[in-house]
Amino acid sequence: MPIKNLPLLSALAAICLSFSPAGQAAPTDSELESVGERYLELASEAFGASLNEALVMQNAVQAFLASPSEASLQTAKNSWTEARKPYAEIEAFRFGNVIIDDWEPQLNAWPLDEGFIDYVDHTNYFYELGNPVGQANLIANTSLSFGPQTLDLTDLNSELLASLNELGGTEANVATGWHAIEFLLWGQDLNGTGPGAGNRPITDFALDTTECTNGNCDRRRDYLQSVTELLIEDLEWVITQWDATSADSYSNEFSALYAKEQLRRILFGVGSLSLGELAGERMKVALYANSPEDEHDCFSDNTHFTLLHDQIGISNVLMGQSNFTRNLSSGLSVVELLEKHDPALAVELTAALNSTTQIIGLIVDSAQSGVAFDQLISFGNSEGTAMIQNAIDALVVQTRAIEASAIALGLTSLAANTEGHF
Repeated sequence: MPIKNLPLLSALAAICLSFSPAGQAAPTDSELESVGERYLELASEAFGASLNEALVMQNAVQAFLASPSEASLQTAKNSWTEARKPYAEIEAFRFGNVIIDDWEPQLNAWPLDEGFIDYVDHTNYFYELGNPVGQANLIANTSLSFGPQTLDLTDLNSELLASLNELGGTEANVATGWHAIEFLLWGQDLNGTGPGAGNRPITDFALDTTECTNGNCDRRRDYLQSVTELLIEDLEWVITQWDATSADSYSNEFSALYAKEQLRRILFGVGSLSLGELAGERMKVALYANSPEDEHDCFSDNTHFTLLHDQIGISNVLMGQSNFTRNLSSGLSVVELLEKHDPALAVELTAALNSTTQIIGLIVDSAQSGVAFDQLISFGNSEGTAMIQNAIDALVVQTRAIEASAIALGLTSLAANTEGHF
């Protein structure tokens, strides 16, 4: 039965999403281009920070593989969790920029059919309906028969793994990226909507074959090393796309766009992450189906932090701010431009951003108190349902403020991507 929308907090309900006063001067192209300059600087900073944390994670993974222990595995897990935060923040640059949206699935596709990668507990494993290789187990097998062809899996290198993503057109066949690494580090979460994350034994990576559990420890080690290396390569590549000194970079392509198109891409990107992706795919789907399989970071139970840092990324883009060390030097933020042309709407947008961040922060507080996202969405958890629904509602209000801001700043309209959920 569909869950009825719960009332928004009074502060959110008060946001009226006004339009610019009649006769008010529209932003100049110079002002809009200034917003674009700040956006490009933010992108360069954010993607660089993501790479830096991913390199820390890679070092931790290599240390674990060199000397598997409970301590080195926990360090690798902690590094993965920390590296997810700046990565989540760069998702605010996704939907408005096709080059980023096309690049992203190799790093962050989900949900994945984990039986495609490794062994699973078949009493607790449900792969995508109609997926012919949902139990392929790439780690256990040196070849894979698929239709009329037989794929050679002898060498689990990054090039091979990348070629296996969405094998046969099935999106759940995810061989690479953050969630493949997550699954290899944590293993399946067999707890359903109960407490607890995955609990993979360190002996799955044993150096001594006599201590190896679940077989193929050498190939599992190779897989983890290759998929981590590929993640780093992909992040290094995308950073070059934000390098203004490179003539063929996306940064220069973006700078050459008409000023209003720059603004449209900026606002469509954050609006679509806010509405269709965060409110829809990552919250509404899991909540309404009471489905931990649709939880974003389902193996590690890290979903709360990813949701929060996605929201922080949206706020950073619109406020023109960075969580990182270097001071930003150029351009106006979207909010600063609104302050010049529609001060009331600037206040409303800022309030919506702050309220949404605070409401999603309650999900983080819950997880840190022992009740994670997959427990909040369990059937019959009315308090958890209210917490997630309030976050969904806040994201909807936030998106409407973003859309109103687009019109106030001179765009004809801005319909953020709903992913069919709203």
